Amino acid sequence: MKFDKYQMLRDHALAMCVAEGSPVPPTRQLHPIVLAYVGDVVFSMYTRLRLMPTSNKVQVLHDIDAKMVSAVMQCKAMQAIEGELTEEEAQAFHRGRNAKSTVPKSASVAQYRIATGFEALLGYLFLEKQEERLEYILDKSFTIIAQAMQEHFAKLK
Repeated sequence: MKFDKYQMLRDHALAMCVAEGSPVPPTRQLHPIVLAYVGDVVFSMYTRLRLMPTSNKVQVLHDIDAKMVSAVMQCKAMQAIEGELTEEEAQAFHRGRNAKSTVPKSASVAQYRIATGFEALLGYLFLEKQEERLEYILDKSFTIIAQAMQEHFAKLK
C-alpha cells in the first residue's frame, strides 16, 4: 500500500472514531482479518486476566501469555474444538482461515491460517454478543493450551 493511500485511510478511520453514531458494521460485512484483529484482542485480554492471579512477576506473566497466544498454541486449541462448532461459527472460522495475510516465521503457514481462523471466530462471537458461547470457547481453549504447555515443559525436565 502506498503511503499516500495509507494516510488517507488512516485519516478516514480517525474521523470515523470521532464521529458520533458510527455503528459497527454487521459481522458478515467485516473483512475476516478485521474479525481476527478483534479476536486477537479478546483472546489476549482473556489470557492475561486468567494468568493475573498466578504470579506477581510481570516477566513470568508475559512469557506465559506470549506462548499461550502464539499461532502454534491457538492452532492446537482450534483443532481440538473445531468439531464442536455450529455452522455459523464454522463459517466465521473458515472465513478467517482462508483470508490472505502475511505469515510470521514463528509458525507454519497451516498453523498461522488456523490461528487466524480461531481469532476470527472469537471476534465474530464477541461482536455478535454471544457471551456464553465465547466464554465457553475461551475457557476450553485456555485449558487445552495450558495442558499442552505443561506437557511440553514436563518433557524438557
